Amino acid sequence: MARQNLNDLLAFTTVARMRSFTKAAADLGVSQPALSQTIRGLEARLGVRLLTRTTRSVSLTDAGEHLLSSIGSRLDEIEEELDALSALRDKPAGTIRITTGEPAFTSILWPRLRPFLRNYPDIRVEFDVSYELKDIVAKRFDAGVRLGEQVEKDMIAVKIGPEVRMAAVASPAYFAGKTKPKKPQELAEHRCINLRLPTYGGHYAWEFERNRREIHVRVQGQLAFSAAHHIVAASIDGYGVAFVPEDMVLAHIKAGRLVRILEDWCPAFPGYHLYYPSRRQHSPAFSLLVEALRYR
Repeated sequence: MARQNLNDLLAFTTVARMRSFTKAAADLGVSQPALSQTIRGLEARLGVRLLTRTTRSVSLTDAGEHLLSSIGSRLDEIEEELDALSALRDKPAGTIRITTGEPAFTSILWPRLRPFLRNYPDIRVEFDVSYELKDIVAKRFDAGVRLGEQVEKDMIAVKIGPEVRMAAVASPAYFAGKTKPKKPQELAEHRCINLRLPTYGGHYAWEFERNRREIHVRVQGQLAFSAAHHIVAASIDGYGVAFVPEDMVLAHIKAGRLVRILEDWCPAFPGYHLYYPSRRQHSPAFSLLVEALRYR
């Protein structure tokens, strides 16, 4: 195949991995019609159909599966070698892609990386802020940030923050005339604000523990959000009980905007970790970022 078609193969692998022309076009920085034309041209030159498209989804044909398995890892290796060339520059450079949840981004990543980015203006960082647990290898992220207990065993994990506690809170106005829960099971008698988890397609089950006894509670209420800061705001406005990381509400508790409950049922657990594949060669820029985030 002619050398100029290497970009066409990169376009194909991006669509194949993301299963979406819209997302792939955004990732590649091209228009969706242009990307579609590129794929059609590649299929015409190869003489086989690689992708099956419908109005709602994209799937691989047998030929597409074979091509992706044959060239996907090789293209990744080429990209990693090109990134490694930044070591020859006077200043570290390159793009680092990280997937993380909102609380970790707000409380740890952004505060730590603000001075880092000022010191290394040639390093670019792309953040995917989501509660969805993503396969960082398949989605071509350099690293992910999750709680220690959620990190896969075959990954290198670097602790980037202290232990975490959850907090169950509601506004004084909400509790007016109501009995505050003394046990997690009593949350069934209250309006609670749910967090929707895209990975599992449902609401997060609130996790409590005391004296090594674990309780998972499915709560009900009028509202559900996909971001914790919306949950906090709704709780302050009196719409029910929230269950969020402690550091998101301590200032509100101190100011009297929120009241804490069930504190003895909320022990500390392993904090946030940056994780990444052990087999991948990393650029100097990535190594610097890891050290900037490492918890000491």
